[in-house]
Amino acid sequence: MRRIIYTYVKYRHKVLEEQVETKLVEILQQIARDNAFQILKVNTDKDHIHLLINCSPQHYIPNMMKAMKGISARLLMKEFGHSLKRKFSGGHLWNPSYFVAAASENTEEQIRKYLQNKKANA
Repeated sequence: MRRIIYTYVKYRHKVLEEQVETKLVEILQQIARDNAFQILKVNTDKDHIHLLINCSPQHYIPNMMKAMKGISARLLMKEFGHSLKRKFSGGHLWNPSYFVAAASENTEEQIRKYLQNKKANA
């Protein structure tokens, strides 16, 4: 099952830049490997992230999001705490909300192009 996921940083603070963005993608890829799903495409903007994932029907999306948001927030705060902690109280990097939609084989290529163009225009 392919899913498109969109979530954003708490208060829409623009913190997903350069080293933070690179480290975030590394962390998310490791979480995906550890939990047996694939991140097929990632697109970040300074205050949000889009993910195109491939997972089995047994994967429960709320648990996946909890792992991705919780682990990434903890590890990013640990590594970049000097700059992030000023903007986020209590270590909460992510807004609790997220959007998930199914991506069929017919729409997957459109989603990939959208994410690629989004990054190119950023």
